[in-house]
Amino acid sequence: MARILIVDDSPAQMYAIRQIIEVDGHEVLSADSGKSGLETAIKTRPDVILMDIVMPDMNGYQVTRKLRSDETTKAIPVIFVSTKDNEFDRKWGMRQGAVAYITKPVNSKELRFAVKNALAG
Repeated sequence: MARILIVDDSPAQMYAIRQIIEVDGHEVLSADSGKSGLETAIKTRPDVILMDIVMPDMNGYQVTRKLRSDETTKAIPVIFVSTKDNEFDRKWGMRQGAVAYITKPVNSKELRFAVKNALAG
């Protein structure tokens, strides 16, 4: 199946998201900070990135902008998965180049559907 990168600084959130994604047989990679997520994405070129927004070193918006400016990663679909749930955050996330925006706590059907759509292009 596909290679999915989860970028989230919360081990509990990462575990929960991993459990949902692995049901569909995807290979799951993880990074616990924005900086390590950026490095992992450049090195492994995953098929989809599930990106938290609020992280201590580099937020998800910043990471996504850097991914979009790099030739090797600019086409990788990014799905924001965040506790930030107001309309401004959703719109801003989409303007940064995300293909979807999902709020936490994650609805497993919604996440699996977003990943499926991102993989379909």
